[in-house]
Amino acid sequence: MKLKNLQFKNGFHVVLGNSASQAAEMVLSPGDAEGGPENAHAGADQWLYVVSGTGTATVNGKQHPLAEGSLILIERGDKHEIRNTGEEALRTLNFYVPPAYSSAGEELPRGQGG
Repeated sequence: MKLKNLQFKNGFHVVLGNSASQAAEMVLSPGDAEGGPENAHAGADQWLYVVSGTGTATVNGKQHPLAEGSLILIERGDKHEIRNTGEEALRTLNFYVPPAYSSAGEELPRGQGG
C-alpha cells in the first residue's frame, strides 16, 4: 500500500506509482498550457480528472471544455494540450497506465515502467 497527501503545487509533479500505473498532479496558472500540438504519450494512456478550475483539452485537434469534475481519457498516441482558460488555477489529477514519467518528471521511453 502507498499513500500520498497531494499538495497541488504549481506545475507538473509525479506523486505516486508502481510498475503498472502512475499518478501526477498538475497546476496551471491562468493562460498557461502543458503539452502542445505534437505532445503524445507513445506508451501510456492518460486519465485526467479536473479537481478545480476551467480549461480546454485539445486532443487530436479537437477542443473539449474542462471544468471541475471533468474526466477525460487521452489514449496512447493521442496528440494533446491542456490549457487553463479560466481566471483561477486549473488543478488536475492525472493517471498513466503504464507509467509515462520517471520520478523526476522525465518522459519514459515507450514500454518502460517507473
